[in-house]
Amino acid sequence: MRRPARRPLLVIGAVVLALAVAFGANALWRWGAGEQEAATDAAFYELPGDLPAGEPGEIIRSAKIEGAPLGSTAWRVIYHSRDLAGADVPVSGVIVVPDGPAPEGGRSIVAWAHPTTGAAAACAPSLAVDPFEVMEGVHELLDAGYVVTATDYQGLGIEGASSYLLGIPESNNVLDSARAARALPGTGASERLMLWGHSQGGQAALFAAERAAAYAPEFTLEGVAVAAPAANLNALMSDDIIDLSGVTIAALAIPAYEAAYADQYSKDEIDAILTPAGAAATPQMAELCLLTQTKELHAIADPLIGGYVTSDPATTEPWQTMLQQNSAGNSPITVPVFVAQGLADRLVHPDATKGYVQLLCSQGTDVSFHELPDVTHGLIAEAAVPELMLWLAQVDTAHRPASTC
Repeated sequence: MRRPARRPLLVIGAVVLALAVAFGANALWRWGAGEQEAATDAAFYELPGDLPAGEPGEIIRSAKIEGAPLGSTAWRVIYHSRDLAGADVPVSGVIVVPDGPAPEGGRSIVAWAHPTTGAAAACAPSLAVDPFEVMEGVHELLDAGYVVTATDYQGLGIEGASSYLLGIPESNNVLDSARAARALPGTGASERLMLWGHSQGGQAALFAAERAAAYAPEFTLEGVAVAAPAANLNALMSDDIIDLSGVTIAALAIPAYEAAYADQYSKDEIDAILTPAGAAATPQMAELCLLTQTKELHAIADPLIGGYVTSDPATTEPWQTMLQQNSAGNSPITVPVFVAQGLADRLVHPDATKGYVQLLCSQGTDVSFHELPDVTHGLIAEAAVPELMLWLAQVDTAHRPASTC
């Protein structure tokens, strides 16, 4: 598996210097260590074709990450999980643990679900030189004593069918990352679990909260926190399909949905919504990574704005049904929910999140809803961390936070 081409040395030097000034010597060490690992870690993600099946969360492979955040130990892991049909699949990710002995009763787990990075195997966050960079709130969580897990999701890291915006496999991967933390020696991870996700990861975390009691009953789920969640996929597609974000999201989702729904709809039925130009461009966009190949994505997607689909997916079958099935809220959540939304968000619109919060309230869920003025989609998770940490401290001590409902 290849990584993106290395930047010119002068650019690397400038970036390293900026990291060292902003974050101290640990950032400089982590960057250098990550560069060394980048040259050798491709083999870690290569698995034999006859890999034996295993229980969900069972560790297939693990390797320590050099230059973990100060005061912590981290591993890249590959673990067993389950796909949409319940078949065994290998999934990669990261587990980070505070140094020192675990407290009596063990450490609570926070399972992190990342926002969109792409749908191809090369787009996995764990493949990054600094895999902690996109784990929003990881330093605060470690300082508070939590074990943090970060799944890549099925299809990222390990070659395989994409799970992009498919609620069941994503949520399986999130919950099984917590199982992997308990299976990995030395973590001190307990059965206490909290979920935290941003954007696509918000959808994954909410699905995991809805399904945890049935899929992973050994855990005591204490709460789920999300930032600008892709909770209502019908609203997301309807709001965004007319701009660059919507074209990109749809292009990543279409191959995943073609495979996931192949037994219900033909490829022609699923792709009928695309214009000829959209159909030709989709396979190219689905192979690009959002964070490292933005220029290439824009070059393909920009000319398609307004001409990618023939109608609104949110109101066109079979997309209307598929998007609804993968939207959060089809089952109630019985633990407290933290929702943060930036009011300057142009990707997940504030009204869509407000609508989801109202749905939670109608289902009797305790919701702590935080609207942050002037905060955009990309910044909302980091901006919400101070309030998130206060909320986590309450739910982790069996206090139910005040509800917005």
